[in-house]
Amino acid sequence: MAAPLTSVGLVGLGNLGLPLATTLVRAGWDLAVLDAHAERAEPVVALGATAVPDVAALADRDVLVLAVPDDAAVEQVLQGYLALHRPGRVVVVHSTVLPQTATRLASVAAAHGVDLLDAPVSGGAERAGTGTLTVLAGADPAVLERVRPLLDAVGDPVLHVGPVGAGAAAKLANQLTMFANLAGVYEAIDFAAAHGVATDALLTALETSLGDSWIARNLGFWDRTAAAYDESGTPVAARPWSKDLAEVVQAARAAEVPVPLAGWLAQTLAARVEEHAREAAR
Repeated sequence: MAAPLTSVGLVGLGNLGLPLATTLVRAGWDLAVLDAHAERAEPVVALGATAVPDVAALADRDVLVLAVPDDAAVEQVLQGYLALHRPGRVVVVHSTVLPQTATRLASVAAAHGVDLLDAPVSGGAERAGTGTLTVLAGADPAVLERVRPLLDAVGDPVLHVGPVGAGAAAKLANQLTMFANLAGVYEAIDFAAAHGVATDALLTALETSLGDSWIARNLGFWDRTAAAYDESGTPVAARPWSKDLAEVVQAARAAEVPVPLAGWLAQTLAARVEEHAREAAR
């Protein structure tokens, strides 16, 4: 029987990683953190986490958690970690990546005796800070059960959606659904305004109509998220309304699945989200 997992190394303290780290420390996990911007570790170090200077300093951790921006960053950190030759460890990828990236890197990790599961999350920084993210886990069932106590600390619910790669696919499918809804709300606001309907009146009407949605009821979420990305210096191309939609198109192309709506959104939505956020900040 595999030994229980008690110590965690978390790489990436951005808009998602920092509240994740805070939640893990408050839940009692022995946590070490790493970020290219060392000052980002200060809030969680104050709570009891340990800051480390490089991946090699995470060699003694039972679990490596990745909350880095993209596929390339995931691969870079993983390759450095695997070079430490730590069989029996587990890697949890919370980053949103391509399904084919998750499956390929899981195979690479397995060759080193390391289990990898893709466990992207949905809910944003606010839910990361309260341990109520939706975790979309792609994993072998035995691996998932081994790491479930860790996932339960940050997620409610934790959903097993299939083998490695399925978590990434489910997350991108969620992003497509979410951003299609957001684009529809923006367009509906424009349409209604052209006919004399104030935005607040429209959103109130939607709340008790079949057009109701979480997106419509929380339109300011995207403005706050864009502002947080501005503050952290995250490039527009790396923000989910750009990066994730581009990955939907890329993954669909690889699977030979037509996604014309995703293609249109990937070309148009980012500019609208950024424009709306700027207007809200005035």
